[in-house]
Amino acid sequence: MSATVARAAVSTRQPGEVVLEARGLSCGYGQMSVVRDLDLPIVAGEVAALIGPNGAGKTTTLLTLAGELPSMAGEVRWMGEPTTAPMHRRCQQGLSYVTEERSVIMGLTARDNLRLADVSVERATALFPELTPLMKRPAGLLSGGEQQMLTVARALGRDPSVMLLDELSLGLAPMVVQRLLDAVRAASKEQGVGVLLVEQQVRQAIAVADRVYVMQRGQVVLSGAAEEIGSHLSEIEAAYLTADSKDEQPPTDRPQSQTDQSQNHTESGNHA
Repeated sequence: MSATVARAAVSTRQPGEVVLEARGLSCGYGQMSVVRDLDLPIVAGEVAALIGPNGAGKTTTLLTLAGELPSMAGEVRWMGEPTTAPMHRRCQQGLSYVTEERSVIMGLTARDNLRLADVSVERATALFPELTPLMKRPAGLLSGGEQQMLTVARALGRDPSVMLLDELSLGLAPMVVQRLLDAVRAASKEQGVGVLLVEQQVRQAIAVADRVYVMQRGQVVLSGAAEEIGSHLSEIEAAYLTADSKDEQPPTDRPQSQTDQSQNHTESGNHA
């Protein structure tokens, strides 16, 4: 899409507006549901972190929100309206999606990778000055960290309304990961981008997030403000984020799980 079209999308969003949302969403592969009954809003100007053990359904969630996978039940809403548009159409409307794989074309130079997305070298190097001397180098000859900087610069340079990121830190040094997360956080706060971040480096993700969702076995079992989740992180890691974790009820001073919230609504006569 052109930068002009993308910037038009930017001008229509307001801070605090829900820009992309899962409502009662179930999704998966073939006839097998991996994610069930998911409610998850992505808000302009906020970073949401989706964390959980391997196989919890995090990538499946991103693929469905992006339009790569169809929903089995419930709906995805874009700018307040239900959508079944494919991924390329959502990208034209203002979505940027950084996949788990390095999202660069290895045979093209860094400059040409940017040109494909209609992102200027000046914009990319303002985000990551480290890329300045690398513009003529094939992307396949960049280091993993440089490739990911190029990927994020290209994604942010399009002025997206929504940014989905899958395992940004995979295989990278902690210092590089922090540079990438800081850039994403700045774009959220300064440009009003709504961000959903899937990340195994839980502590780094929570440090840049406004809200955290914990997913286990295809369902969000806990959610809360990042500060709340962070204050109980060791207990949450033991209960939900390890391979041998068991279903446990969190103490009442922790952020309330969606299961608990649902029970409370039922008892009070209110329904989600």
